[in-house]
Amino acid sequence: MVDRPFNASTHLLDARLGEGKEQHVALTGPLGTLTYRELADRVRGLAAGLRAHDVRPEERVVLFMPDGPALAAMILAVMRMGAVAVPVSTMQTGKELGSVLRDARARVLATGAPFLLAAEQAAAEAPELRHVVIDGDDGFTAPAQAALHRLDALAQEGNDGDPYDTWEDSSALWLYTSGTTGTPKGAVHRHANIRHVTESYAREVLGITATDRCFSIPKLFFAYGIGNSLFFPLSVGATTILDPARPTPASAAQRLSEGRPTLFFAVPTFYAALLAAGLPSDTFSSVRLAVSAGEPLPPELYRRFTERFGVELVDGIGTTEALHIFLSNRAGEVRPGTTGRPVSGYDLRIVDSDGNDVEPGTPGSLLVRGESLATGYWCRTDTTRRVFEGQWLRTGDTYVADGDGYYTCLGRTNDMLKAGGIWVSPTEVEARLLEHPAVTLAAVVGLPDADGLDKPVACVVLKEGTAATPDELIAFCRAGLASFKRPREVLIVDKLPTTATGKLQRFAVREFAASLLAAR
Repeated sequence: MVDRPFNASTHLLDARLGEGKEQHVALTGPLGTLTYRELADRVRGLAAGLRAHDVRPEERVVLFMPDGPALAAMILAVMRMGAVAVPVSTMQTGKELGSVLRDARARVLATGAPFLLAAEQAAAEAPELRHVVIDGDDGFTAPAQAALHRLDALAQEGNDGDPYDTWEDSSALWLYTSGTTGTPKGAVHRHANIRHVTESYAREVLGITATDRCFSIPKLFFAYGIGNSLFFPLSVGATTILDPARPTPASAAQRLSEGRPTLFFAVPTFYAALLAAGLPSDTFSSVRLAVSAGEPLPPELYRRFTERFGVELVDGIGTTEALHIFLSNRAGEVRPGTTGRPVSGYDLRIVDSDGNDVEPGTPGSLLVRGESLATGYWCRTDTTRRVFEGQWLRTGDTYVADGDGYYTCLGRTNDMLKAGGIWVSPTEVEARLLEHPAVTLAAVVGLPDADGLDKPVACVVLKEGTAATPDELIAFCRAGLASFKRPREVLIVDKLPTTATGKLQRFAVREFAASLLAAR
């Protein structure tokens, strides 16, 4: 049985033209502004140009570009003409990008400044590449087998017809993730998945409307970011603010001041950085709702942010495999320290090591099912079978649910540690450390002691102008937690290892802490 025709690009964009949104601003930011009519014209031109150069439906188009109108238009154009958009992290080296190009069997790479050098190195290592699209006029040497195209010229090289006759189950988007297993792999998403996240989380939790303006710290190559900055605003005719630069508190404050967003998205570590930056209390005056995801939001960080800036902050969890957030707090119903309740359209289970459902109050592994789940990983059969269990996705997170249906994260399943034979949640210890007036960031990992038994070790960043000793912080934890949960060591450091969006890299924190202890 053939699935129903459906194309996510026309669902997000063409439908807005039929609603009279032609002159409403769709995208804005340092790289330019486009109305919905201008964006639609750009998308149709690029889709036609790709077709004219024999880019075929279901082929992968890797997008190694900064956040801006060009990247947004390319994502939508690729989906419109039936190919598969593969936006990838611009933090990758040329070698890493080359691995993705080969893994995806990509015949098309689109890139632009300031990532041309890495892209050129990657293209040289991708023998199946046939086209390179460059945004701008900077120099680029394409490999012998690949034709070089300028993005603006490409949009003039064909005549757009109807969108390709994709189905709900047709592949629209691949997102590469290390996620649950540590090895980068492409999560395959259908056209219908995009509709589902706009009709569930975006409507229910965000309450997004055409009057909203969205600004996301996570970029478009993240599942979290592409929903925040593209799928959600375009689904209702709202405006998105795209910043090509790597985010800092200063750059975020500038975008907040100039762009006046109403919806703001970041990760907990970035919220901590915003607080530590000493920004004026009216920095978020335009924002009606702030969203946190990517890692658990400590209750003390929630308290500090809401009291400082007067904005409601809701925490949630999503995964690349689920495309966006499926478990979330709601405005006016936040329980600090929890991840909230399931989003409509998703079912959750917490199971023990044998796969049996546990009672409320009992920790276990979190599983989720819903219409936005990826169909699996590209060419990763064994991993797909381990992570996708029938209709259910094993998230790799340890959770506990209370009798009211609120879920609390106890850490990644492989981040949990035992002290004295009792499970300890790193996030619980981190939350306690953040309650200390001198602490701005904290990460707790398990490291072996002299007996080879893992014990909690904390890496702590102090607020500028404050002081605290390791012994003082250990005593502070002992006073607020069961004694066995206290860190056995506290390391005062200048910064913590993070990803491009400021998310803690726990494996790197563990290695960093181990090296500091070994150097004593």
